[in-house]
Amino acid sequence: MSSPRFALKRVGYLAACQGLDQPENSPVVLLTTNLLQKELRGANLFGSATSGGKSGENIYHAGLAINCLSNIATEDLGQALLPELLHMLNHPSPYIRKKALLCLYKVFLKYPQGLRLSYDKIKLCLEDPNPSVISCAVNVITELAEKNPKNYLPLAPAFFKLLTSSANNWMLIKVVKLLGSLVPEEPRLARKLLEPLSGMVKSTHAKSLLYESVHAITLCLPYVKKADGSQPANIPDVVELCVETLRS
Repeated sequence: MSSPRFALKRVGYLAACQGLDQPENSPVVLLTTNLLQKELRGANLFGSATSGGKSGENIYHAGLAINCLSNIATEDLGQALLPELLHMLNHPSPYIRKKALLCLYKVFLKYPQGLRLSYDKIKLCLEDPNPSVISCAVNVITELAEKNPKNYLPLAPAFFKLLTSSANNWMLIKVVKLLGSLVPEEPRLARKLLEPLSGMVKSTHAKSLLYESVHAITLCLPYVKKADGSQPANIPDVVELCVETLRS
């Protein structure tokens, strides 16, 4: 793992991932903290005078370290390496930003307190200039929101923007799923979602996105009544659309 040669380093990290299947009970994991920290900090030297012309090499070395951390994460490792991971969310390379984001999810499973320290940084990733980084951020937030959607209600405007602007079907599935889970927490969201979800049902050719959109509409319908007890005028058309879609 400490070898300067990428081929040997890759073998070492792979062996660590495979051999440390119970990292909480292994003293070896404690010995990897400084090594992983060094690799992650090496990637943050990208483009600096101290990188010695090895910035590209440092990136891929850091990629191996992030991959390993995802597999052997413990509470102590998460606490020690969280600052480096958060710093990497600002890295110039989308490759590093994506890996750091996905690794954070595995760290939060072992070190839940880290989520409060990282929330604002992850939120900013939804506005990343690279679509693949946004997709990773959506995946991480959707998985985290399964336990307690209410915590992610402030992100509803950002997800609604993605719903109406993105063309990535796989990401849209996650976006629709999260917005549907937020409706019981914020009933006013239901009426706002009906139109874009209905448009998606009519236009998409992706079966998985189609049925996720129909499911989200069924979650919205119980909450669309206005304060005076009336319903939006398009409700019968939306219901008929869902019924015809499920029949076809």
